[in-house]
Amino acid sequence: MHKLKKVSLAVMVIFYLAAGFNHFYNPPSYLKIIPDYIPLHKLVNLFTGFCELLFAILLIFAKTRTFAAWGIVLMLIAFLPVHIDMIGNTPLRLGNLIVTPLIAWIRLVVLQPSLILWAWWYTKDKKV
Repeated sequence: MHKLKKVSLAVMVIFYLAAGFNHFYNPPSYLKIIPDYIPLHKLVNLFTGFCELLFAILLIFAKTRTFAAWGIVLMLIAFLPVHIDMIGNTPLRLGNLIVTPLIAWIRLVVLQPSLILWAWWYTKDKKV
């Protein structure tokens, strides 16, 4: 289990580094899915990208890993309104991907909870 958790942590760090960077590289995809009732879309997108980059870096170090993992959990919970709103706005084109109602539901019901559980796995044990 120790090796699996270590490899999983490395994958998570890379995943959030890539996701965070993508907020700066491809902002239109993110701006398109931020619900209208959330103000300052550009600032929200930049802040989210920054948080993903920061949490990815903080996951690397044992002393900050628990904080980073909880930050990711809370951030993913904060993203739930985006995924709920996305269901009502499908079909929706995000880059090369067409988000259908089925994909939007899978993102909300399968992907987000899985990502939350994945991050939560690192809230307990710093010995990875």
